[in-house]
Amino acid sequence: MATMSALQSSFTSLSLSPNSSFLGQRLLSPNSLSVASPVKPAENPCLVLAKLKRWERKECKPNSLPILHKMHVKFGDTVKVISGRDKGKIGEVTKIFTHNSTIVIKDVNLKTKHMKSREEGEPGQIVKIEAPIHSSNVMLYSKEKDVVSRVGHKVLADGQKVRYLIKTGELIDTIEKWKQLKEAKDKETTQVAVTSAS
Repeated sequence: MATMSALQSSFTSLSLSPNSSFLGQRLLSPNSLSVASPVKPAENPCLVLAKLKRWERKECKPNSLPILHKMHVKFGDTVKVISGRDKGKIGEVTKIFTHNSTIVIKDVNLKTKHMKSREEGEPGQIVKIEAPIHSSNVMLYSKEKDVVSRVGHKVLADGQKVRYLIKTGELIDTIEKWKQLKEAKDKETTQVAVTSAS
């Protein structure tokens, strides 16, 4: 009880002067804070980095969207791998990732994935999946003449801008090809919907 009364008396005797804070340091009044010169914005603002994975950082535009790279291949192109473990393999582009210039090619760069069982009675399984490969490791391939070629761009007489193979002159972007690709993609989506519903 005596210690309690001693503490109360010490708190009442404690007083703060107007020029000091509780910790004994001077407080800055708003009048004492003055800006000597206005801060100039940087001429070249630094680019923001987007976090894609824990170990991978990618340059971004000022609005925080990743910088997308233009690639010489598009969805549905037939390409040949020119470097790496799968050199010489030919396949069709099934998926494109523009933020890091990688593509997925059908039956190329297969990796083994160990899948856990989803239900109690179901066993786990080992599946082969197609991993992405960098777009610089592939070249466009002509099935008719069995040759790889760089891609060129030209404008047709009707004003349509198309891609073509430089070695053979063969057009890559044709209306018929895009219709076939769209129909194939629609079939895939309907098949997936039917299998998921059942």
